[in-house]
Amino acid sequence: MSIKKAALVAALAVTAGLAACATPTPYQPRITSGAVTGGFSEQKLESDRYRISFAGNSLTSRETVERYLLYRAAEVTVQQGYDWFETADHRTDRTARSYVEADPFSRPGFGWGPYGYWRPAWRYYGPAYGWRTWDPFWGDPFFADRAQIRTVEKFEAGAEIVMHKGQKPQGEPRAYDAREIMANLANTIVRPEAK
Repeated sequence: MSIKKAALVAALAVTAGLAACATPTPYQPRITSGAVTGGFSEQKLESDRYRISFAGNSLTSRETVERYLLYRAAEVTVQQGYDWFETADHRTDRTARSYVEADPFSRPGFGWGPYGYWRPAWRYYGPAYGWRTWDPFWGDPFFADRAQIRTVEKFEAGAEIVMHKGQKPQGEPRAYDAREIMANLANTIVRPEAK
């Protein structure tokens, strides 16, 4: 087996192994290390006021992060004995990081010679640049450099909620009935698998 084929087989094995482990953040308490990071957290500010947050990993969509935040706010409201809540503050933060990864197969050799791997290469003269070298794997000047640019996004949503008892006021866009939210979103909540 050639080195190029061996490298391809190894890359496919690693990719398959990582894909088997890679899942979006489920609805769970916040975890900062391990296979699946992220989750919800809350902080009590006053007897009827909480700060709730939900952080997703790089596979968790913004929509999912915001839905889990809303569900957690409703869950905390019911757990504390209240009926509805309103958001006093809400934000969703996006963290993006771009990675440039060289194509591992972009500069292979064709065979082994006395000076290492060899590949075809030519020198040519251009009036504007003088003597230049060209080979099919360095990308100069006819081929674009072979690299992958990958952007990884993570979302974290946070809200400060104020909880109330009784009937939710009509026409208030920042007011949510906690039990109704929980009933409507329950089938979209993915919990961690039991081990």
